[in-house]
Amino acid sequence: MKRLIATVAVLGLWAGASAQAQVTEEMLANDQADTSQVLTNGMGRHLQRFSPLSTLNKDNVKNLMPVWAFSIGGEKQRGQETQPLIYDDVMYITGSYSRMYAIDVKTGKELWQYDARLPEGILPCCDVVNRGAAIYGDVVIFGTLDARLVALDRKSGDVVWNKKIADYKAGYSYTAAPIIVDGLVITGNSGGEFGIVGEVQARNAETGEMVWTRPVIEGHMGTLNGEESTMTGTLNASWPGDMWKTGGGATWLGGSYDAETDTLVFGAGNPAPWNSWLRDAGQKNDGSGDNLYASTRLGLDPATGEIKWHYQTTPREGWDYDGVNEVVAFKDADGNSKYATADRNGFFYVLNRADGGFVDAWPFVKDITWAKEIGDDGRPVFNEEGRPGDPSKAADGNKGEVVFSAPSFLGGKNWMPMAFSQKTGLFYVPSNEWGMDIWNEPITYKKGAAYLGSGFTIKPLYDDHIGSLKAVDPMTGEWKWEYKNDAPLWSGVMTTAGGLVFFGTPEGEFIALDDETGEKLWSFQTGSGIVGQPITWEQDGEQYVAIMSGWGGAVPLWGGEVAKKVSYLNQGGMMWTFRLPKELASAN
Repeated sequence: MKRLIATVAVLGLWAGASAQAQVTEEMLANDQADTSQVLTNGMGRHLQRFSPLSTLNKDNVKNLMPVWAFSIGGEKQRGQETQPLIYDDVMYITGSYSRMYAIDVKTGKELWQYDARLPEGILPCCDVVNRGAAIYGDVVIFGTLDARLVALDRKSGDVVWNKKIADYKAGYSYTAAPIIVDGLVITGNSGGEFGIVGEVQARNAETGEMVWTRPVIEGHMGTLNGEESTMTGTLNASWPGDMWKTGGGATWLGGSYDAETDTLVFGAGNPAPWNSWLRDAGQKNDGSGDNLYASTRLGLDPATGEIKWHYQTTPREGWDYDGVNEVVAFKDADGNSKYATADRNGFFYVLNRADGGFVDAWPFVKDITWAKEIGDDGRPVFNEEGRPGDPSKAADGNKGEVVFSAPSFLGGKNWMPMAFSQKTGLFYVPSNEWGMDIWNEPITYKKGAAYLGSGFTIKPLYDDHIGSLKAVDPMTGEWKWEYKNDAPLWSGVMTTAGGLVFFGTPEGEFIALDDETGEKLWSFQTGSGIVGQPITWEQDGEQYVAIMSGWGGAVPLWGGEVAKKVSYLNQGGMMWTFRLPKELASAN
């Protein structure tokens, strides 16, 4: 099940090195504070993507320089969305087509490579991407496009265990970085465009054996230790007939962990099909047509998978506004513990950390058409004329009324993670300003076939930009500044105690901004579009920064007019690593 590239000399490096101990729960919990390594996706399981390092700052970032670059090579390029992990002088990255690499972090030399042997007929929705791995004990774990979870020996790359998440022939896949809590490796699933059923699964990280499962569509039964546990929700409470059986709600982005409340927080994606008229012919706004728990944030007990709370961002969803966007635990300016999430539907939400209850919401994009606002009860106030028309009422019964909706189905914010600064108290949100013509069509479910019931055409809203990185105050929703970019933004964001905000652009620029003003302080041209996730760490008394470059993802596949605008961008696959030399750390 793998191809291993290693030499006697490389193995000798491992034998001669003083390898660190196994990665423990305590080390994962302390990931943000320990700046010598990066053990979790999000640089901390709360996903703040904030580093307390301040050696690199506004005055000296101009002296940041490349130290090595690693090419993942070959013909398997496409989008490279990984976030690196670093432990014991080794960087672990994943690549397109379900590959993993171990790299000597001091030299950039490859130690080993693993290639999943993907079968024919995989059905990835939105490019052949992978967003990273998890590390625990002596294994590094990642998911594959044929919906499997693979644990590799972190020193040799040998397979320790390999488990099936779901049936790829039915449209399931996996692209997210797993999360590990108390020895359990926890994953979601991908495939919302194929009428799958979203689910969160927890396995023993050492053996891969299943501990619990929690479907996120009402009517499906969870399991605990191999036995049925409880049903998710109440059968047919918000789904008509048998539509819950193919209800979507893919948990494709992965989750966060809040140690303060001992809660896993996962998002569930769009319901299936997109044609909302089929899911509730009455289209009432009394909760009976909400289609729980699609487009919803869920708080789960990490030991059992039981649902503690839920908050649905887009009930009666009809625009592909997934609810998977990351939920970040933080303390506001008054010291209150809260959650924040920037939804695909264009609204930035603040939730109560104790029970996930609604606190407030504000737009983080300029032109939202599907809803007037989010009401005091946390439910959207719909613009009903902004919902795609019912095809059954059309003259030919084949295409409902076309409406213009904003944001587009790719979202005010898609998968690309935002960052929270403990220094400024602001969130740095990568967003896109675009809309779409959208219409509904009749559709019936067929295993392994696309299950949309909609057509669409994405359109830019402004001549001078699509991408927009915004500094958002979670106390008021105010935008403190905005950085505009011609092409859509699709990379993750990181911020540091040194006053910097890092992100990348499809044009290939890796950029550092002033966290208070948005002023560009430094940039580096990587040679291909950036859709990866930056990290920083301290090594030998110097601060390092790294980012994966390699254009791809959903935009060139689904972007319509927008995709044509960026069709000149080159694919690639290069891990760039930068450092601030000691002798230049104090130079102005």
